[in-house]
Amino acid sequence: MNEKSCSFHNEKELSGQVESVSAGYSPPYDEDNSALLAFRETPISQLKNHSILRALTAEAYGWAPDVVSTEVLRAQGEWEAVDNVQPETGRQANSKQPGQLISFSEALQHFQTADLSSFKKRIQPTIRRTGLAALRHFLFGPPKLHQGLREERDLVLTIAQCGLDSQDPVHGRVLQTIYKKLTGSKFDCALLGDHWEDLGFQGANPATDLRGAGFLALLHLLYLVMDSKTLLMAQEIFRLSRHHIQQFPFCLMSVNITRIAIQALREECLSRECNQQQKVIPVVNSFYAATFLHLAQVWKTQQKTISDSGFVLKDLEVLAKKSPRRLLKTLEIYLAGVSKGQASLSGVQKCHRAQAPHSKDLTFMGVCDLPAPSSEGAWPS
Repeated sequence: MNEKSCSFHNEKELSGQVESVSAGYSPPYDEDNSALLAFRETPISQLKNHSILRALTAEAYGWAPDVVSTEVLRAQGEWEAVDNVQPETGRQANSKQPGQLISFSEALQHFQTADLSSFKKRIQPTIRRTGLAALRHFLFGPPKLHQGLREERDLVLTIAQCGLDSQDPVHGRVLQTIYKKLTGSKFDCALLGDHWEDLGFQGANPATDLRGAGFLALLHLLYLVMDSKTLLMAQEIFRLSRHHIQQFPFCLMSVNITRIAIQALREECLSRECNQQQKVIPVVNSFYAATFLHLAQVWKTQQKTISDSGFVLKDLEVLAKKSPRRLLKTLEIYLAGVSKGQASLSGVQKCHRAQAPHSKDLTFMGVCDLPAPSSEGAWPS
């Protein structure tokens, strides 16, 4: 048999194999081997002319296997099931677990749709006043909050009763977002660990520092870091908190300011602003940010240190409750400067100077560590 007839014979045999495969027929093992041997004997120069190669490579012929191997399907399924593992934590990440940033509105919606009835029972929306204190408040105090806004006020106070749940994916995402925004990290961190002390918590577990403010303290931090303008303010205050002389625990100070905001809301100090804007949550958020800004201004310009913290917080609470509009105006000026690239902690306006005495032997003190106020301002047990 000459070379041409052999080549023709091989091509005819291989063409028969392609037809049997495309028809869903699996040829015997021996026939496969013979076809492979015949294919190997074909000269390289003639490979491009073989119908089997044209059938396997040319999509114009519309060739496709009728049957997909079960092993291929299983391997593909296993590959698609592999989750993305984030560095530093070893936790598997998906859209509902830590790893994806969360906005303030998304976190707030989580609480708006959750069953918080057990926490709502604990709140006392306004403080109790009796005798002359009640009369003085009635005659000279701020207006009452409009009836239509009281449900929103109660939600704020209810969130303040909720603790941090490490098993709740939303809670974890809030913590991770705060960490990433303040540090600039692209990766997740463990929900427990010494790295939280670097942000200004007292220990490895942020949940232990939320006393008196609950999850509202974390929502306030989230609000601060998720807005482009207030994020710059938060980062500037965070840098100040890490100053080698004027350092202070950033997150713990923030929790104390959230406590001040809660008290101001309960004492109806924010009712006038809420009534004017017909909103509660945005007013409370802005009041928190404005109070934190004022504290940072005082801290930086008056060269405060950790030994002054108790007195600074006490004076700050008095000022915040007495002149909330003044603080909000200062925040407005600062954020306008941010838009123009001209904002700084010392450049907004002359800061209010505290009149309290100084002490060099004090340790950090929070609002809850100060002497108990009178019965009209007491936080409910």
